[in-house]
Amino acid sequence: MTALLLRDLRLAIRAGGGFGLGLAFFLILATLVPLAVGPQPTLLGPIAPGILWLGALLACLLSLDRIFALDLEDGSLDLIATAPLPLEGVATIKALTHWLTTGLPLTIIAPALGLLLFLPSSATLWLVIALLIGTPALSWLGTFGAALTVGLKRGSLLLSLLVLPLYIPTLVFGAEVVRRGAEGLPTATPLALLGGITLGCIALLPFATAAALRVNLR
Repeated sequence: MTALLLRDLRLAIRAGGGFGLGLAFFLILATLVPLAVGPQPTLLGPIAPGILWLGALLACLLSLDRIFALDLEDGSLDLIATAPLPLEGVATIKALTHWLTTGLPLTIIAPALGLLLFLPSSATLWLVIALLIGTPALSWLGTFGAALTVGLKRGSLLLSLLVLPLYIPTLVFGAEVVRRGAEGLPTATPLALLGGITLGCIALLPFATAAALRVNLR
């Protein structure tokens, strides 16, 4: 599993579909929003949590179609499917790789982009915590969607349509954590729900992803 993880990390970085693309999109979004609505702290501050979470969501979405597509193109996916490592383990490694190259870098850079959107300083720590807990769910859900659409023509469009509705609960609770943190309100309830979604995805989706891969590789 370690060898597969290191291999996928190298491929993600070399192929340019990893953190570079996601970070660039995240930065562009955080820069364009103030230009579009005006650089007014009273206007941007209240909507900053939603904008930052939406940017993280869309940035994660950009590289989902490459999770299995590169392996399918060069025949590696067939070899991986017949390897001793169960497909559930392969699905977990793929999702972890996506999070390490997309979700984790977005979490690290988010506080700096929060300054561009006049995010209250009291909400910065909650932003990092919410992204750190919530972004793994985006990667695991995205890996499941990528397995469903692997090998399909125009699969990236279908993938977006499948995954975006599944992202909504994570987006809602993640933004709510940051909003409550900015206003000094209790964050335990949305944070617990966000963590529950992530734990559920990590526990259940590798089996669903493996089942989808088996169907598509027949």
